[in-house]
Amino acid sequence: MLEREEYVEQAYLFRMLSERLPENFPLQDLLEQIRHELLATTKLPMAVDYLLAELRHCGVISTAMRRLPHYFTAFQTYLVEAAEDDRGRFDMRVAIEVLRYEAAYRAEQPTREGLFMYQFETLCRNRLRYDRGLDAISVDPMYNEDWREWIQTVRRQIGIVEFADLIYVRSPEYLRRRTRASSPPPRGRKTNPVWGKRRQDRLGEPPEGPHVLVRCAAKAPGLSHGAADQTHR
Repeated sequence: MLEREEYVEQAYLFRMLSERLPENFPLQDLLEQIRHELLATTKLPMAVDYLLAELRHCGVISTAMRRLPHYFTAFQTYLVEAAEDDRGRFDMRVAIEVLRYEAAYRAEQPTREGLFMYQFETLCRNRLRYDRGLDAISVDPMYNEDWREWIQTVRRQIGIVEFADLIYVRSPEYLRRRTRASSPPPRGRKTNPVWGKRRQDRLGEPPEGPHVLVRCAAKAPGLSHGAADQTHR
């Protein structure tokens, strides 16, 4: 995980790119411009220098991001790589916009639930590949081992099992109901909840079944883009 200042500067970089790319300026010129606007006390200016060198040499920046796994996450790299793929339909402007709000969210008080919902929604809405996308998400330093194992389960079973059910079986509410019924989980299935603490409504009883999805989705940064971006200066 990076320091908060790094995510603030990343959000600023991607916001400036998002605002200036529609003016049809070359990406190389924009990076050279914005590089001088970044705080010198962060590592982002050095990262941008490396991106620029790769852009001049190879015409892409995803290969440089892949060589900086300590600074750019695998999911960030995957989005840029998908946008640079001439055979795909994922636009670079959309990728930059997604990266902008993700970095802004990380600069605040991110939760694993909110970050995952945002990343997964990005894959769904833009018709990106689930296998590569979820592989990239699973190695994000934000997630612990239980989350990585669950994300790989989602990767294997998405399209076969309802997504809401995949969430519900790893929720505290599911574990509580299994315990109350004295029914052990199926052999080989992990029971450690990954979807936060149990929460009750005013009547003292949580909603039934996989509606836990609704409660967790409300934490996702993609549902409040305007508020998430108020992080820079």
